[in-house]
Amino acid sequence: MSSDQQYPYGQQQPYPEQQPYPEQQPYPHQQYQDPYQQPVYDSGATQTWEAETWDTQYQPVVHPAQPVQPAAPEAAYLPPQAAYPLPPEAPAPAPEPAAAYAPPAADGYSAPTTLGNARITDAQRARVEGRSPIIPPGMQPAGLTAALGMLFAVCAAVGPYALLVPLVLLQALTAAGWFRLNGMWPARQGIALAFAGGLAADAVLLSVGREHAPAAIIGTLGVWVLLTLVLQLRSHAGADERMYGLMATVASAALAILATGHLAAAEDAVVIGGIAVAVTVLARALPLPGVASVVLTLLASAGAGIAGGGLTGIGAEGALLGLVAGVCALVGLRVASYDYPSRFVHLTAGVALPLTAAAPAVYLIGRALV
Repeated sequence: MSSDQQYPYGQQQPYPEQQPYPEQQPYPHQQYQDPYQQPVYDSGATQTWEAETWDTQYQPVVHPAQPVQPAAPEAAYLPPQAAYPLPPEAPAPAPEPAAAYAPPAADGYSAPTTLGNARITDAQRARVEGRSPIIPPGMQPAGLTAALGMLFAVCAAVGPYALLVPLVLLQALTAAGWFRLNGMWPARQGIALAFAGGLAADAVLLSVGREHAPAAIIGTLGVWVLLTLVLQLRSHAGADERMYGLMATVASAALAILATGHLAAAEDAVVIGGIAVAVTVLARALPLPGVASVVLTLLASAGAGIAGGGLTGIGAEGALLGLVAGVCALVGLRVASYDYPSRFVHLTAGVALPLTAAAPAVYLIGRALV
């Protein structure tokens, strides 16, 4: 058979032997592809062979996809902005001191401590800054003391039972003021115990009479010291706190009981002592230099004693009683002024201590004069 018979349609060659598909080479745009970028497909090459086709006359052209560019930062898509200078930075505020000292107010009391070490007291701060921790009570407590002293003088002239009214008030102020002066507040049990000691001494003195006044006062004081000791031993507080409480309670009870000396003294002596203390505290509260104030106060107390002696019939000998009562009143004022006291201390201990401290002088010197 000839080739024309075998291939009647001309020079058509037999189909070439089918070769295996060549290994597909990666396109250039696939050399780098973002792993998070979705693959891009060309719609023109859909459902076509990327290798040789059966038809040798048509070979589709594969349009390569646009190369994938990595995502640029968001700032690259923002329109260009004009550069402006940054505003000047505000200066950082200077740190305030941890504990700034607040100047005392017009009445002489400083503001409460809210910064720094809360355990530092006003007295300690005053010592560190070179200021004196001694603050006199001032004119208002002096006026109250003078009124109470004059009430003593008037009630003593009436009788011993009338004298109980200002005496009980004096003992209450003494008990409360002494505890607060020692920084122990609230101390209701100690104040009540000390005040009860003063009332017990008054009752015992009225029951046994003035001739047994020393035994009544000293005996009551001994019983109250023993009672205070027993109560403190039963306390569950620490050793230091029990010791502070014991000393404060004993001292407060002793002062309250000591004030009973006004009830044990003669009526004329109580009148002179009350007038002298009233004049003394008023003179001491005047705004005078230290030495001049003390000298004027002592002269005023002696003059008040002479005036009281003229009212009671003792005469000029009352100057001695007035002078000693004035000295005791100054001691009481000094104690009430110590260690930067508060206004409550001035209105309790500052009022009561001058009269309480003068009680022994009124009793002893009054007994010698009358």
